[in-house]
Amino acid sequence: MISHIDSLFQLVDFLGVFVGAISGGLMAVRDTRYRYDVVGVVGLAFATALGGGIARDIILQKGPPLAFVDVRYLVLAFSGAFVAMLFGRHMGRGSERVMVLIDAAALGLFAVAGTTRALNAGLRPLPALLLGGVTAVGGGSLRDVLSGRTPRIFEGGQLYAIAAILGSAAFLLSDRLGDTREVSTIIGTLCGFGVRSLAVMYDWQTRPVRSED
Repeated sequence: MISHIDSLFQLVDFLGVFVGAISGGLMAVRDTRYRYDVVGVVGLAFATALGGGIARDIILQKGPPLAFVDVRYLVLAFSGAFVAMLFGRHMGRGSERVMVLIDAAALGLFAVAGTTRALNAGLRPLPALLLGGVTAVGGGSLRDVLSGRTPRIFEGGQLYAIAAILGSAAFLLSDRLGDTREVSTIIGTLCGFGVRSLAVMYDWQTRPVRSED
């Protein structure tokens, strides 16, 4: 029988997969360097939506990755890719802002989902924090590699991995203070989403370790 906490995790994870697939699909549809076909769009949508969760589940070693066990993950990833193909071509100049918000939402959801999954598996807060970050940035990093780019988390630029870690930390802090799991989930998701959105809005950036001469 599925517990209340497991049901909440599934909801957040499902939302992250759907939103992540839209994010990856939109990036493929609107890419100006390559002309992706249907396979390319679906492939990048799948990589973005499922890559982080698969990495998380492999690290946890609690059976096969959930994406290969529960068909709903694949259905949601397909649905997100379809939404991206349906609306991506018709998005105007404001599409960049929409894509940023979608990507930020996926980041916040995945950070909380990964942290929740880690806690449910019996991990301590620090490993759970790191696994939340892995879940949040894993799919986007895989998408970047498959599309011939350096993963954004490895370069100086607007806060991305840090936003995911802060979202995970906010979730853990709220949970440690005794808030209900629903409240902690909302706080963590909004924190990750908010920090990432503000980083883009105000151009908060990390600096490269080595400066150009």
